[in-house]
Amino acid sequence: MPLPEATAVATPTPTYPFFSELARVLNSGMSRSVLLTGNIQDLFFTDSNAGGDYLPLVQMLTTRSSVPGMILLVYELNGPIRAYPGNAWENIKRGWISWKTGTDPDSLILQALTDRKKQIEKQQIEADFDTNFAQAVGQPTVALELLRQLTICSRSVDAQGRPFIKDKLMMIVESMDLIVPGTDPDISKLNPTDRHRVMVLSDWFSDPGFMNGGDSMVMLAESRSVVHPRVARLPSVVSIDIPRPDSPARQHYIDHFIAKRTQKQQPAPQLYGTSKELADLTAGLSIHALRQSMLSATHTGKRLEISDVNSAVEEFISSQLGDDVIEFKRPSHTLKDVVGFRVLKEFLKNEMLPRMTSTGADALSGAAVAGPIGGGKTFIFEAAAAELGIPVLTLKNIRSQWFGQTDVIFEQLRRTLESLGRLLIFVDEADTQFGGVGSDAHETERRLTGKIQQMMSDTKLRGKVTWLLMTARIQNLSADIRRPGRAGDLIIPVLDPEGEDRRDFIRWMLKDCVQEIDGGIEALVNEFEPVCAEYSSATYSSLRSILKARAKTQKLSPDQVKHIMRDVLQPDIRATRRYQTLQALVNCTRRSLLPDPNVSDQTRSDWMAEIQRLELGGLR
Repeated sequence: MPLPEATAVATPTPTYPFFSELARVLNSGMSRSVLLTGNIQDLFFTDSNAGGDYLPLVQMLTTRSSVPGMILLVYELNGPIRAYPGNAWENIKRGWISWKTGTDPDSLILQALTDRKKQIEKQQIEADFDTNFAQAVGQPTVALELLRQLTICSRSVDAQGRPFIKDKLMMIVESMDLIVPGTDPDISKLNPTDRHRVMVLSDWFSDPGFMNGGDSMVMLAESRSVVHPRVARLPSVVSIDIPRPDSPARQHYIDHFIAKRTQKQQPAPQLYGTSKELADLTAGLSIHALRQSMLSATHTGKRLEISDVNSAVEEFISSQLGDDVIEFKRPSHTLKDVVGFRVLKEFLKNEMLPRMTSTGADALSGAAVAGPIGGGKTFIFEAAAAELGIPVLTLKNIRSQWFGQTDVIFEQLRRTLESLGRLLIFVDEADTQFGGVGSDAHETERRLTGKIQQMMSDTKLRGKVTWLLMTARIQNLSADIRRPGRAGDLIIPVLDPEGEDRRDFIRWMLKDCVQEIDGGIEALVNEFEPVCAEYSSATYSSLRSILKARAKTQKLSPDQVKHIMRDVLQPDIRATRRYQTLQALVNCTRRSLLPDPNVSDQTRSDWMAEIQRLELGGLR
């Protein structure tokens, strides 16, 4: 009997396309083994005679799949095998007895009434049946083998061609990542128990009898990558992803939550706006997390404010991905606080920031920021991010030392990005986050970088997600990331201040620290400018900190400042910074952002030649 396929109707009730896809796969016979991944721990709305309610995924599947001619078997790792509807066990037991004895159950019962031998045989088969199912509790190997045997029984027929089990079986198994973990693709390295389970499932799902039969297996796991590849990557296994709820689904839950409490004459949460506004603001939250926020607001009696919702979203996403993977940033400084960089700030205000906030064809998919260490890249673009008024997610580390975990983190990251609204992803030290795709790179590194590259140019995310990659070693990013359509849309150099930018930094460094002289601050700037010819932004910041500390009680004289500057020695990184500066120059994608917008091809060739000389000296 086919599953009821969900239809999209003009109603606020969620329709769940993943269930429609599951029904299509099973009803068409396209596959008999399906792996549901993604948002499997959430709540899902299910219609009922009582008007419907939000249920866990397994209950939602059993409720919507309970149709005539279908027996549902649910197995949890630490629980028994449960059967739906209520009389299903009797039907299964009768079919099992018939299959084991080759005799019609009714005939065997009649014989048992008069034949002691038949009576003992029937009792033994029933006892074995009950024992097998009792042993399945906490023993997934036993449970899987028992379920496999049931599918064999189900598609077997008696001498008259009648199936031993008249109804079709649909099995739902939770926690597949614990039953057949994908900790190592090499099956020989698994312990014997895990290896046995992998082989049971592999043989089962590859059996032509099962593939062409009417029974089906639905497995649940957070990610396809956490299930052993000998099972998850079988051609006969279809994976279906369950996304996080979209804005209409969240609004439906909010209205449902309030209506239900109102019906019970219980206090409802006070919202800062309409349910639609709250639904839009809670992008990224699961229904479970949204429920917790609503219950918390109800309990405290305080209105659910925007700041509360933002905190809930950030906390939930951090808990899903891990605090060591991502971090939400809310920079407190803006471009007004950035000293110097006049041309760059104008470019950011007039061209880059409008494209980063756009959702149309002019939306910016990504940009890379290059320049020598200590140049102020992070500070400048954190300030730019603060101007946007959209969430800023900092990507810290998406690699894991555990096999398969990097793929899991990536899948969770993608799921998060697709569920959120407008977002800026800020990746500092991007060259260490993303490696190469060449043959000398590790397989996990190549796979991760390839997936990130695909996500950067994904048209579904364009206008929603902007990637901002910060690095002092732009040459270490793969060429695919640096191409147009990804971070190569804009590669921006952040160089040491020169000209008026340098004078701005000197003014800032000396401000409130140095005694005035004839000619005022400009005279001081003229006096110190030659000394600061090779200073970086970080050098100015360090000296300003020293001067502020020395000038706490009394402003310093120019000679005292010069003495302090002579006393501070620069670390021996000049050649490294020169190499990084040259790489930023040759990779820049805007002439207007170069120190000389009219730079010639010969100058660019000279830069490349100097890079090669530095590399021959061992710099990379």
